Amino acid sequence: MNYVSAENLSKSYGVKSLFKNISFNINEGDKIAIVAKNGSGKSTLLKIILGKEIADSGEVSINKDVQVVLFDQEIEFDSQLTVEEFMMTLDSAPIQALKNYHKSLISQDAEDMELAIAEMEAQKAWDLENEMKQILSQLKITDLEAKMGTLSGGQIKRVALAKLLTETRAEHRHVLLIMDEPTNHLDVEMVEWLENYLSKAKITLLLVTHDRYFLDSVCDTIWEMEDQNLYVHNGSYATYLENKMIREDHLNATIDKANNLYRKELEWMRRQPKARTTKSKSRIDAFYETEKVAKTDTRKQALELDFEMKRLGKKILELKNINKSFGEKILLKDFSYSFQRGEKVGIVGKNGAGKSTLLNIIQGFEPKDSGEIETGETIKFGYFSQKGLNYNEEERVIDFIREISENFPMANGRTISASQFLRLFLFDDQTQYSPISKLSGGEKRRLHLMKVLYENPNFLIFDEPTNDLDLPTLTVLENFLLNFQGCVIIVSHDRYFMDRIVDHVLAFEDEGKIRDFVGNFSEYREKIRETRIENQERQAQAKTDEPQTKSENPATSNQKPATKKLSFKEQRELESIEKEMPKLEERRADILEKLNNESDYEKISKLSEELQTVSDELGEKEMRWLELQEMQS
Repeated sequence: MNYVSAENLSKSYGVKSLFKNISFNINEGDKIAIVAKNGSGKSTLLKIILGKEIADSGEVSINKDVQVVLFDQEIEFDSQLTVEEFMMTLDSAPIQALKNYHKSLISQDAEDMELAIAEMEAQKAWDLENEMKQILSQLKITDLEAKMGTLSGGQIKRVALAKLLTETRAEHRHVLLIMDEPTNHLDVEMVEWLENYLSKAKITLLLVTHDRYFLDSVCDTIWEMEDQNLYVHNGSYATYLENKMIREDHLNATIDKANNLYRKELEWMRRQPKARTTKSKSRIDAFYETEKVAKTDTRKQALELDFEMKRLGKKILELKNINKSFGEKILLKDFSYSFQRGEKVGIVGKNGAGKSTLLNIIQGFEPKDSGEIETGETIKFGYFSQKGLNYNEEERVIDFIREISENFPMANGRTISASQFLRLFLFDDQTQYSPISKLSGGEKRRLHLMKVLYENPNFLIFDEPTNDLDLPTLTVLENFLLNFQGCVIIVSHDRYFMDRIVDHVLAFEDEGKIRDFVGNFSEYREKIRETRIENQERQAQAKTDEPQTKSENPATSNQKPATKKLSFKEQRELESIEKEMPKLEERRADILEKLNNESDYEKISKLSEELQTVSDELGEKEMRWLELQEMQS
């Protein structure tokens, strides 16, 4: 089934053309990722599909049976609503059926109840409430009575995500889910859960993300937006890179041939008299076409960063017994660490664990409760924070950089001007002389990164650097950091970025404890999984050994207990739930059949209450079954 078709779409803002005459199709089951530099038109294309913007030319057709749903970075909500009330604001027929059913239970009106039950059947909404609670539980949202205004930014994003995924769950509905940077501000555990969910779900998806592990796991098609065109690549991110390289090599070969022909034809053009024949005019037209190809500029402005870093002294940074709490919440407890020259440290942990607080304490932005910090005299911090730029909206980009310095020192002893440095960061002359307020969100992040590096630090601190940076910029930033001789601290949920850069992990755990792990991020995660499995097996072995010790049966004393990922009690619980769930489903189906054939008000009321009880019990069993399955996997 075709969901969306676009023919010859074009869009420009003033003299800047984003894309020209692009065409595409989105079919049921497609999982597509869009890859492009910031400012290439990704967000604009999404807005056109959503109907929030109009293309200059071309046409977008959306199947009348398809609902287009957006998971945006900016989430709108009423702060006074509870989590459950926010979830019930979904604008869908199944949710409306569920609302009407609850109203009929309260009003006890037989006619309303009969209509509500029929609507629940038609919309297949009986399982919707349980599914909603299951998704919330899996996203670690358990207090459904909490006010939205009391939640953290990460919790709000998870609740909004649960609401959206609930909306796409109804099997009889056709939904195109559009997600703009869905992993921003989610911790690693939630990113992995979402990745697993989307990769397995029967869903149609259009995605913008900088997370390459997430992209490869979820999507099977990549749309590349470049030079006003749209290129379609079937396969992984590596396949896209390979195809892109082949295309550019082919273009360069075409330009070389055009250059050779251009030189010959230019000679002919210079010899021609002013009076032209029809035949020569045709050749002249061909000459100008050849000239256009020959003069195509394929040089990509590369973010090549190689600057003269300020020298590091013997003492760099030493933390001794640092403590920090907010009320009863302990963030840091007797934390000590000594940074070495060239060390690249990754900091990980759940949202709210204290990662950003540690960065602020290191730089003196926030006081510690106790402990000592010794910072080397030569240390100059460069801080790339989540908060972004502080700027005057009307200030020009070039002036913003010139306020720091007119020139930038390079490693080879020469200097480059502020304007030349801006070009390295893909800011063309027109953009340089535009107000900062005119930049896109991604371009502002790129300017922020440039400002940090332009100040020439020798100790870089990055707090979620990958948010809103495009993949080309990220790739070059990674290459730069790999060769950076100073120290680097990175707080990030981007697993690919962390794996490429860090060689040491500081992991925030409960009660202010920080685990010190030598290795990259994936190695740390694997070690955590192994430790968890070992603990489960140790618990299972202890349970199995206990009766053997009492019986002291020599025939079995030398046998090793069977390896289990669940404890004995949990395994029995899982087996019990698997037997009970089919019985509850059968009972629920029997109640529904009786409801459909019943006309007596009192019996309908009793059956409805019984149905609610059975559905709740089934939902609880399903959630516990999912928890046990996750522990076992």
